[in-house]
Amino acid sequence: MWKPVALAAVALSLLAASINPKDDAWIGGRRSYWAFQPVVRPQPPKLSPNPIDAFLLEQLQAKGLTPSPPLDKARLARRVTLDLTGLPPTAEEVRRFVADRSPKAYDNMVDRLIASPAYGERWALRWLDIVRYADTNGYELDAERPHAWRYRDYIVDSFNANKPYDRFLKEQIAGDELYPGDRQALVATGFHRAGPIHLVGGNQDEEMNRQEVLTEMTLGVSNVFLGMTVGCARCHNHKFDPILQADYYRLQAVFAATDLKDIEIVSPEEKATHEAAMKAWNARLKPITDEIAAIEKPVRERIREERKAKLEKRFLEAMAIPKEKRTPEQEIVAKEGSRQINPTWDEVVAQIEPKEKARRAGLRQQMHQLEFEKPEPPRTAYAVANMDKAPVTHILKIGDHRHKLDPVEPGFLTVLGALDAPAGPQGRRAALANWLARPEHPLTARVMVNRIWQLRMGSGLVPTPNDFGILGGKASNRKLLDWLAAEFVSSGWDIKHMDRLIVTTAAYRQSADIDAKKAGIDGENKYYWRMNRRRLEGEAIRDSLLKATGQLNARLGGVPVKVPIEQEIYDIIFTEAEPDNLWPVLPDKREHNRRSLYLLNKRTVRLPILNNFDQPDAVSSCPVRANSTHALQALTLMNSDFAYEQAQAFAERLKPGCSSPQCQVRRAYELALQREPKPAEMQLALDYLNRQKMPLVDFARALLNRHEFVYIP
Repeated sequence: MWKPVALAAVALSLLAASINPKDDAWIGGRRSYWAFQPVVRPQPPKLSPNPIDAFLLEQLQAKGLTPSPPLDKARLARRVTLDLTGLPPTAEEVRRFVADRSPKAYDNMVDRLIASPAYGERWALRWLDIVRYADTNGYELDAERPHAWRYRDYIVDSFNANKPYDRFLKEQIAGDELYPGDRQALVATGFHRAGPIHLVGGNQDEEMNRQEVLTEMTLGVSNVFLGMTVGCARCHNHKFDPILQADYYRLQAVFAATDLKDIEIVSPEEKATHEAAMKAWNARLKPITDEIAAIEKPVRERIREERKAKLEKRFLEAMAIPKEKRTPEQEIVAKEGSRQINPTWDEVVAQIEPKEKARRAGLRQQMHQLEFEKPEPPRTAYAVANMDKAPVTHILKIGDHRHKLDPVEPGFLTVLGALDAPAGPQGRRAALANWLARPEHPLTARVMVNRIWQLRMGSGLVPTPNDFGILGGKASNRKLLDWLAAEFVSSGWDIKHMDRLIVTTAAYRQSADIDAKKAGIDGENKYYWRMNRRRLEGEAIRDSLLKATGQLNARLGGVPVKVPIEQEIYDIIFTEAEPDNLWPVLPDKREHNRRSLYLLNKRTVRLPILNNFDQPDAVSSCPVRANSTHALQALTLMNSDFAYEQAQAFAERLKPGCSSPQCQVRRAYELALQREPKPAEMQLALDYLNRQKMPLVDFARALLNRHEFVYIP
């Protein structure tokens, strides 16, 4: 347990650090804002043996409110299973829990779910939202990142292994510095590269590009771990929070010597094996590509000659000079001339004779089939590394890299003590990570326990999880937040412990039913007089469909999977000139049924079932997913190719050993909703199937579209 006297001493020592008097005067009274004060563990009121319930009851009583009745056991089993794993329970699991009269029945179920591999997958979905993870770069090219998925798997593994949060934080910010030789810690630094990056061809302003990278790194740390809008100080002192413009660039200087780097993490033997496999694979590929090139060559040369005849003389003269004898100016002119006469692939294909074009298409199909047999690249960390020399960081006028002001040294937020980081390239990120992971840091534990609470209870105690500043949402129960933060640190930064504490409270287990009188006092349910009813994310809806139909492939991790996309989406995004290699789908259909977490997350291509149910764009940090309601959601679940395929598979799953409509309806409810149909529901279903002679697949599709299927009870 933290001692207030010790915390006060730490706070005083921080404030005694060297601070520019002018800056100190500007910060002034803003320093006293609660989020910047040390966490002091409050004493729970004596209203419940559970401290969390006690804090909530104290507030409810003050507002003239009472908690809602507890949820029935069957729906509670569905709620906690969906919450902790992102997947529904089986009907048998629900029956066992309902029949278990032991006082430990619920605790035992919670322990089983937290020990499930699906627990880490559930947490990873939320964490990857916050860090802006995707498998592609974004922007116009949106190229794939072949090694980024190891960071995603690192997140899943870390939550499943219950890695202490302080270690989890340190590895992502500075795993290469703090834990040299630890391959997983190196993979963890992919955190700095999770967001979009603008990689395009042509002439580039490299200094501007680098500034964009540093901005992404700075915002990543400030949003995810500090829960502060530090980016608002990029152009001027923060208008509301005590964050100086110099603070922003001091924090950015921490990353100034950090380079983006793919680092092989294989043994020499593994690399030699891979090189041999690639040599053999290329030997199989070469005859196919040579034949394609032979088909294209005469057309390509004819186009070049036709364009060359129309080219300006200055380009022809520069191109005629041997490359090694060209001046820099001539080299630029020659490159431009070559660009003008060289046809693109689609221009070549458009002029190939039909018979040869058909032969080329067949060869390309062979080539793409062979692509699926290509040896996986050597294990590589999508990571970062330090430069040999640290560039100087300047404060930038209005954030423009062309207008440099005073230089700054790496450091942290002045309001929290302005401690310095090393001046050299080594150890800057390690210093930041250690600063953030200190038990006495006022923000780190508060920010994370608020995220845990939000995931389990549906809304954060601070409703703006990325903004604990003055303009952020007001904390609905600061005493509870501080108790949770103190408990988190004293538990050894144990995330599973905090999850267990929250989901075993009476507050979590209460009904989500709305009481009009109570809603008149607290319509937003800020004080948790009932449980929040929440819709599943698009990923969880898709996964639940696959589980209901018995087709879910529960394999963990690995290379992201491309699944078939609707033809309409394909036609909008891709050109029709050569559609055979723009979205190659794995031949193994079992891989298409992986959990949605493992599908290729391409920033510019969204699967309708995920996009329509508010999947974030992975461009900026998403602390709270939108929860929209619109017609496309119903149309997606009713009419999309994927939904119809799942309805067909579901209908087929209802038939074996179950020939009567009554049996099929009963089985359908058990598989989809983990309960028996009510008498009225049974009658409606039988009327639908028997009297209207509707096919079983239509009944299956209707059941999978129920409100109850896509909402957590």
